[in-house]
Amino acid sequence: MRIAILAIPLVIFIVLVGFLLRGLFSDPTELSSALVGKPVPEFVLPDIYQPETLHDQSVLTGQVVLLNVWATWCPTCRAEHEYLNQLAAKGVAIIGLNYKDDSRAKAVNWLNTLGDPYQLNLFDEMGSVALDFGVYGAPETFLIDADGVVHYRHVGDVNERVWAGELGQRYRALVEAQSGGAS
Repeated sequence: MRIAILAIPLVIFIVLVGFLLRGLFSDPTELSSALVGKPVPEFVLPDIYQPETLHDQSVLTGQVVLLNVWATWCPTCRAEHEYLNQLAAKGVAIIGLNYKDDSRAKAVNWLNTLGDPYQLNLFDEMGSVALDFGVYGAPETFLIDADGVVHYRHVGDVNERVWAGELGQRYRALVEAQSGGAS
């Protein structure tokens, strides 16, 4: 009986160590998304430049796009912004989702200062649409096909290494599939 009582803390300790080790060696940018393989959620949000203009989920259809969740308060968003401008200059379609900025004017000023890589930019002041996408924080980027189906989610900044890896490969494969294999 005494041995069983002493074994309980040991078993709890081993389970806890196993749990912590699993977390230690996991990649935080590889968060799964319940939306992968599903259509984007329905929404209606104002345009960041023209608040009277409302956009719905149909803006994420018709072409392969990256939906980039960003905010002015996010230092990592600032770090990735120059690379997003480079991607846009190469013809990569990017839609912006401005996440929980308390000031539309601050967000517009940020885009005017750093450049605007987005084909259009949605203003999600309360973060409700980002929440529907399962966003944990900014930046996050979703790869969406021409039918509005989410194919991939990247957590963290988009940079040259990320683009050369899985995100860029998946984007190019979807664009090629959409164009019927013609490059």
